[in-house]
Amino acid sequence: MKNDPLLQPLTLKNLTLKNRVMLTSHEPAYPEDGMPKALYRAYHVERAKAGVALTMTAGSAAVSRDSPPVFNNILAYQDEVVPWMRELTDACHEHGTAVMIQLTHLGRRTRWDKGDWLPVVSASNRREASHRAYPKKAEIWDIERLIRDYADAAERMRAAGLDGLEIQAYGHLMDQFWSPLTNELEGPYGGSLDNRLRFTFEVLDAIRRRVGEDFLLGVRYTGDECLPGGFDARDGMEISKRLKRSGLVDFLNVVKGHIDTDPGLTDVIPIQGMPSAPHLDFAGDIKREVDFPTFHGAKIQDVATARHAIASGKVDMIGMTRAHMADPHLMRKVIEGREEEIRPCVGANYCLDRIYQGGAAYCIHNPATGRETTMPHTIAPAETRRKVVVVGTGPGGMEAARVAAERGHEVVVFEAADAPGGQVRLTAQSERRREMMGIIDWRYERCQALGVTFHFNVFAEQEEVVAESPDVVIVATGGLPNEEALAQGNELAVTGWDILSGHAKPGRNVLVYDDAGDHTALQAAEVIARSGARVEYMTADRALAPEVMAMNLVPYMRTLQVLDTTFTPTFRLVALRREGDELVASVESDYTRVGKERRVDQVVVNFGTLPMDDLYESLKPLSNNQGMVDYDKLIVGDPQPIVASDDTGAGFQLFRIGDAISHRNTHAAIYDALRLVKDL
Repeated sequence: MKNDPLLQPLTLKNLTLKNRVMLTSHEPAYPEDGMPKALYRAYHVERAKAGVALTMTAGSAAVSRDSPPVFNNILAYQDEVVPWMRELTDACHEHGTAVMIQLTHLGRRTRWDKGDWLPVVSASNRREASHRAYPKKAEIWDIERLIRDYADAAERMRAAGLDGLEIQAYGHLMDQFWSPLTNELEGPYGGSLDNRLRFTFEVLDAIRRRVGEDFLLGVRYTGDECLPGGFDARDGMEISKRLKRSGLVDFLNVVKGHIDTDPGLTDVIPIQGMPSAPHLDFAGDIKREVDFPTFHGAKIQDVATARHAIASGKVDMIGMTRAHMADPHLMRKVIEGREEEIRPCVGANYCLDRIYQGGAAYCIHNPATGRETTMPHTIAPAETRRKVVVVGTGPGGMEAARVAAERGHEVVVFEAADAPGGQVRLTAQSERRREMMGIIDWRYERCQALGVTFHFNVFAEQEEVVAESPDVVIVATGGLPNEEALAQGNELAVTGWDILSGHAKPGRNVLVYDDAGDHTALQAAEVIARSGARVEYMTADRALAPEVMAMNLVPYMRTLQVLDTTFTPTFRLVALRREGDELVASVESDYTRVGKERRVDQVVVNFGTLPMDDLYESLKPLSNNQGMVDYDKLIVGDPQPIVASDDTGAGFQLFRIGDAISHRNTHAAIYDALRLVKDL
């Protein structure tokens, strides 16, 4: 392992990074009142303990009051941030991990009705599509105060003991000055490339004068906007060279693309089904031409790709941020030669999509990420070995089996199918979502290594479960599609599951009705549209598939729009009837109750699932807790109370998780399992 390219040190000025892997700047939206308090600190320290060389906090910390975060970011313009950042930095330094922060002014990439309700400022009046704010055009006094704000924020970070910082340029205010598309200023800050870069170099100079020469300073920027009329790769190369020649910066952090729209953002930060490391060669071109320390990160989700990035000399530091959200101990496993145990990032992008909807970043299949103060990343062994029976091998069932086995319990799993997976196996039928099977495969491999016994092709009933003489039974049987939601004609519809599984072939003129708003209807619509059928996608919601969220919606829309799908929001399917060879769908609007009809040859519905709870109900009277969960204990992380057996012989605790309770999502099922089983 001594020759592993990833484990080689890198020296920048007076700082030596112990290896070549970093967390790129990112904001998981964990601050409290704009401050990086206990949870924020615990999140970064967990990864520092495992050996990552550099953790880059914030994405991005706001330097000015007129750069209000649109989600929960660090407020670098407040003096109060210094002691909180010092606590975080000191804690990471104890483990030999360097700490930096990303500072920014969002410019137009925010909203006017956040924070102090100050006008949004940019280099033009052009609105950004994603955040919808029309900015004021920056005046000279704005520019002067913004330069001071950047320098003040940098000085706070120096005072907090950080090792350095980077300025965020792409999509934010710096880039809005750089791009001809967003800079309509006249005079010294607009027009020529020299003028458009002036603000950046004045900021960098002001920062350098405040923090001194030893404090590391870099810029994260796009080297090609990939937009007609914007600056291109040739301009990006020139900007890169000027940054080096300035003598003000110590590293470049290169990306490619633009983030002012959801599709643009998704191309910069690719999700599952999109190519791995799509911008690595581009970053390598800049490093080769400019010959300067270069950082990069964009869908570097596995160790092999990261190792190639360093071994090939394309970059000096490689970012594996989402990979570390999936497995914070990734680097320890690399160092110890246990790469096969790394929990894979499956690119589901639940993390980023949540923060852009105002939530905290959670990994779709590591529920301890973002809950480090309450949930464990390492499972402690139990004091008493018990026998645990799990029924179902969807994500919740597999997590329950894994955690119980990590606790040292004897674990037996029943599954009606011939392989594990549940609904994940169904969703992975789509080529673009096949990475989802990593959620199941990783757990299955861990369970096998831990000695879990699996019984496949067994539709477990009460007798099979009781015969195991369990101490604990966990029902993770999932759900089945709700097929009885219409006022009439339910038997005439097929479900999205029928299409995805191949049990129903696509029609030629199809109405897809989505009531649940998750991936199922969109995946089905994609399969149908690809078959050459005419598709209308309808939902009673005002937005398409709200549970899918913004970045995950992008690939669906790219496919369905090319295939000329019709989208109809705000209409509800209420009934079906057959007339000859046609199905007549009655639809109406919740807004006006206006009734309309659609004549098609197939209707595909997604009304979510209903729990498969027959087994649970049959076991409930035999259990000693009657299936009851003490929510207060569950929430604070205490074990569930064990009720003594009575004269009837009842002797097992009974719980159910995931969709066996109600229709939710993969993360919810896995979180159910972890917080319940970690204390068994």
